[in-house]
This record gives sequence, C-alpha cells and structure tokens, in this order.
Amino acid sequence: MTPPAEWTFATERVGRRVLVFDELDSTNSFAAALPAGTDDGLVIVARNQTAGRGRFGRPWRSRPGAALLMSVVLTPPADLRRPVILTAWAAVAVAAAVRELAGVEARIKWPNDLLVQGKKVCGILIEQAARVVCGVGLNLAQSADEFAALGLPDATSLGLVTGSPVELRDAAGAVVRNLDAAWRRLLAGDRAAVEAAWAGGVGFVGRDVELERADGSRPTGRLRALSFDGLELERGDGTVERVPPEAVEHIRDVSASFLALPARRG
Repeated sequence: MTPPAEWTFATERVGRRVLVFDELDSTNSFAAALPAGTDDGLVIVARNQTAGRGRFGRPWRSRPGAALLMSVVLTPPADLRRPVILTAWAAVAVAAAVRELAGVEARIKWPNDLLVQGKKVCGILIEQAARVVCGVGLNLAQSADEFAALGLPDATSLGLVTGSPVELRDAAGAVVRNLDAAWRRLLAGDRAAVEAAWAGGVGFVGRDVELERADGSRPTGRLRALSFDGLELERGDGTVERVPPEAVEHIRDVSASFLALPARRG
C-alpha cells in the first residue's frame, strides 16, 4: 500500500490528523481495524473504495475522486454513544459543509442521508465496537449519466447542483471543520444546539407522517415534537405516543394523503 498523504485543517478534536489514501477497500473497515491507542478524532480519506458500503451493507459505488469518502475514529463518552446523537452530529455538520461549499440547504432524510433538491447527495454510516467509526460519503463530481448507469436516478452531486466542480480537499476541509465544531459543542454539553439543527433538518414537525418502525408496524399521526429522547406522534384519537428514535427506520410525509387530523381550536 502506498503511504498516505496527510492534510491539516487546524481543528481541535476531529481531524487533527487526516490521512489520505489513493485506495482502500472501505474507509470504515480500515478505521475499525486500527490498533488500540489510535488518535481520537483521526480522519481516514480514500480517493477510491473497492468495497464501500452504506446502511444494511448496501454497496456504495463511485468513480475514483468523484466523492468525498471518509471515516472518523472516535471514543465518545457514554452519554454521546447513542446512534441517534452520533448520526445527528454528522448530519448537521455535513449539512453545514454543503451550505458552505454549494450555497444550498441539505435536508436530512431519516435516518442517515442528506438530500439536496430532493436527491441524495450524502450518506452517513455509524458503526460501533470498542470505538465509534463515522463514515461519510459525499457526492462531489458525478454526472447525471454516471448515476443513471449505476441505477441511482435519485442521487445528485454538488457539481450537478452548482454547475462547477468541488475539489476533494476543499470538501474534506469543510466537512472536517464542521464535524469538529459540532463535536466540541457536544463534548461541552451543548446538546441542544445540535439537536435543534438536526430536528430542523429532518423537518416534519407539525405534519402528518407515517413511521416505519423496526418491528414492522407503521403508525400514522401528526408529529408534534422531535428530539433525541423521542418522536411525539399524535394519533387520530388525540392520544400522544412517544417513539424512541432508534425504533424508527423511516419517516414518510403523508400530509397530502388520506390522513387528516382535526385542527385544534382555541
């Protein structure tokens, strides 16, 4: 293996070291196999992955250099190890980076994707063992024809959105700096700021939704609140159910469908 290059972005916790490889099988797999004592906050970047993966082991495919493919190695305190908090942290940070790089807003598609103009631009994969590994795949330079050839008509890239290329190092810098800033907030106890940005990015509060739960059930109702502690779903009979975030596989907006809760009076 060719020795990696090293990038520096002047961060404090995440990305004090950024190692850049020409090719790895998977940045998450490589990061997970690093020995004990590896620098906390180490970032691994690959220009190409031969066995990249997303949620549920789905393959992640992209031509070399066309996407930011990176993983962060962390050893969080116990109160920050919840998957919902880790995914929210990464999603909020990458959304902020997209805003800087492309001047557009990215919406969080529950639980771990980012959409721009209704199409997927980024996927996040959190894996835990002794350490946490956070993988990020952000599309930078793929064309519509490339996505069509891969059978991904609902994907986009920052290059498609802006009409101009986004350089890999620029993208890595924006993502790493925002990950670092959000992580320092969480470590300092400012969970509320990250939580609010995440809830706003997910949206749906005040709308009629269907929750696809891990147990296969699909309750519907009006989403009254969204937090790290749970989703508050008002059912048609007026009762409110609190659903743990970890129990929800997908959220679907059904406001324009059959579901209609009566408006409140007073």
